[in-house]
Amino acid sequence: MMDRRTFVQSLSATAIAISANAQSLTGADAEAARQIAPTQDATPLRVGVLGPGSRGKELVRSLLRVPGVRVTAAADVYAPRFAELNRVCGYEVPSHADYRALLDRKDVDAVLVATPFGLHGEHVLAALQAGKHVYGEKTLAFTLEESAKIVQAAAGTQRIFQIGHQYRYSPWIRAALARVQQGEIGEVTHIMGYWHRNNSWRRPVPEPSLERLINWRLYNQWSLGLLAELGSHHMDIANWVFGSTPTAALASGSICKYHDGRETDDNVQAVLSYSGGRRFIFSSVTDNAMQGDQLWLYGSKGSLNLTLQDATFFYEPHRASRVAAAQQGAAVTSASYQAAGEMPYRGPGQPVQVTTAEDPTTAATRAFVYCCRTGTRPIADVHVGYGSALCVIPSNQARLLRREVEVPAAL
Repeated sequence: MMDRRTFVQSLSATAIAISANAQSLTGADAEAARQIAPTQDATPLRVGVLGPGSRGKELVRSLLRVPGVRVTAAADVYAPRFAELNRVCGYEVPSHADYRALLDRKDVDAVLVATPFGLHGEHVLAALQAGKHVYGEKTLAFTLEESAKIVQAAAGTQRIFQIGHQYRYSPWIRAALARVQQGEIGEVTHIMGYWHRNNSWRRPVPEPSLERLINWRLYNQWSLGLLAELGSHHMDIANWVFGSTPTAALASGSICKYHDGRETDDNVQAVLSYSGGRRFIFSSVTDNAMQGDQLWLYGSKGSLNLTLQDATFFYEPHRASRVAAAQQGAAVTSASYQAAGEMPYRGPGQPVQVTTAEDPTTAATRAFVYCCRTGTRPIADVHVGYGSALCVIPSNQARLLRREVEVPAAL
């Protein structure tokens, strides 16, 4: 285990590296660097947790790395979660079966909402109305109507709302996309997102009566399945790269492997259309992990591969145009006249170098604390969350209707 002295030294070194990097940045990139920079500011921030399940506990672990943060209350309908949270915190956290009792507490400044997706709208709106800062896990809300209410509520308060799209805070993703926005790979016209796994997504339950409580992601009452839980991250990056939200959504899915009573699909495919003919294409399967979690951005000059650990650029080889070849009297044959130009590129790319390679969740939660303390608008604000909802919810409607659906304009 790392001792406190070593931890503080490493924190200081990371802060210096990020601070030095921030000096060369401008605009949103400089602001992001300030938000994610490690700090020794120990101004108290008292946090309540709605839903201390697996994701809730992960967020708490990240938050407790920030000086001055203390978990002062938790709420859940499943009592065993409280003992698990106490072990994470190292002290006993006051617990409530009713989340409204937590929101009534005067010793809670900010609330983490990590409850099942179908409850996000209710819990986020209640927390904002109670005057709390809110870190809300994605996707923003179960419906576009609820999502719009959250946008309105966030606009009407001085409290901070941050959505859990932690990729917005990843140092290597931000560094890579800054280069894309400067034209390094030309105009990006297509983005492919993959999130492939080889597991059933099912969790063990102590008794059958708890099935829908623990495996809520498998049932339509609380979940929009793979599109919301996984696809939302990649869809948010597509919005970021294209600088807009989609105009139309088309999706399909099925249960082809895990015939175990689940209602949400065990594989999905989605196509989001953006202005100018641009496309984002997403695939998620749960019985084969090839491709894993990654995105490919394709531009006229090159490509960018983004993963949970790194970013790598690849560049298009120079090829003489067919028009020029014809003018010089060279033979022009069909597009498949040789295999060499059609084979996938297997050479090394150019990795993106960053001064830190920190876990995005840690960076995102630290940024949330920074914003609560300073009143700064989060990088992943409510409009980022609404943009992702405009991808997820219409895509799910298209999957159910088995046809393309129009996506409303962003607020």
